[in-house]
Amino acid sequence: MLRNGAAGGGGPAAGGAAGHRPVRVWCDGCYDMVHYGHSNQLRQARAMGDYLIVGVHTDEEIAKHKGPPVFTQEERYKMVQAIKWVDEIAPGAPYVTTLETLDKYNCDFCVHGDDITLTIDGKDTYEEVKTAGRYRECKRTQGVSTTDLVGRMLLMTKAHHSNIGPKGHSPWTGVSQFLQTSQKIIQFASGKEPQPGDTIIYVAGAFDLFHIGHVDFLEKVHQLAERPYIIAGLHFDQEVNRYKGKNYPIMNIHERTLSVLACRYVSEVVIGAPYAVTADLLDHFRVTLVCHGMTEVVSDKDGSDPYEEPKRRGIFQLVDSGSNLTTDLIVQRIIKNSTKWSVLGQTKHGTAAASSEGEVLFDRCGSLGLQREVIVTLGGSSGCWLSQRGGWEVNGEASEILS
Repeated sequence: MLRNGAAGGGGPAAGGAAGHRPVRVWCDGCYDMVHYGHSNQLRQARAMGDYLIVGVHTDEEIAKHKGPPVFTQEERYKMVQAIKWVDEIAPGAPYVTTLETLDKYNCDFCVHGDDITLTIDGKDTYEEVKTAGRYRECKRTQGVSTTDLVGRMLLMTKAHHSNIGPKGHSPWTGVSQFLQTSQKIIQFASGKEPQPGDTIIYVAGAFDLFHIGHVDFLEKVHQLAERPYIIAGLHFDQEVNRYKGKNYPIMNIHERTLSVLACRYVSEVVIGAPYAVTADLLDHFRVTLVCHGMTEVVSDKDGSDPYEEPKRRGIFQLVDSGSNLTTDLIVQRIIKNSTKWSVLGQTKHGTAAASSEGEVLFDRCGSLGLQREVIVTLGGSSGCWLSQRGGWEVNGEASEILS
């Protein structure tokens, strides 16, 4: 059970200490396929000042420098705005961060992770603000990368599930796998208990690859009450795999916990919530309303309805978020922007394990930062991605890209 903090920025901190001008902080990026690593960067940036503005690049800018994004700019704007440490977003932020941009938004400095972001011409996008001394760096979140998440989708492995146990490094990116700590949970949670007059609303699910579809749903649920206190129950990996199959969930329970805690609409998270919403659970949390989206409700192991008890009490409500986006559709979007290949996956960190699912598609979606990092598996030869605008090399010889 993890309680979230305030719904977002603002409050006393947004105005700065008494008698002092508030420190305004700038972050920018693509924020395509937002994960808890992005959220942690924004959390660290917000802690460096009093007010955080996040610039989000347009689809056109991203396509020019990195390749087409998976999510539209409107989806990415809304996704970033839903992160509780963000006070304001700046749509259509330029890809190269300049002093002019910082001055336009009255920001004292910008914050970026300890990795290098380059333009299509190979120039550091933060060179100007670094030279001017208006650049700060935050620590990258170990054990997560968009590359790694896409690799999990395409290679169909289950090594990331919490019951498998840590393997040290990702087989396709070499990234040290995420290890949950109490300190990390405290950083993301540290919230308040429900107060008299709050409407305690319970929602449950996988919340895998926490995305704009989840945000739309939680926002609608949040609007159901004047003072909502939303508790999100997250199912264990084994339970999610039972009702979703394949290699779902893409994110394990620890990763999904942080992703949901970063959302401004969620007040509390139950880690490993029971699949059936029982009388004990409802009584323990004093739940007054249970909500579910328009997606199919899979029966429990014994064939029973997991929402039987809240329905019996008359506190169950279906909520139409207006969004049809699901984790499955995200995977399909990635595959749509992929190139078919039947090769053995190899990365700069070594060879990836072969999948048992047959042919795998390699994602060439530039905004995901996959170039020079991930090659998918299968077949009998090795392949490596040569450059951002390059092609494949198989067994040392250039090979035609198949579409």
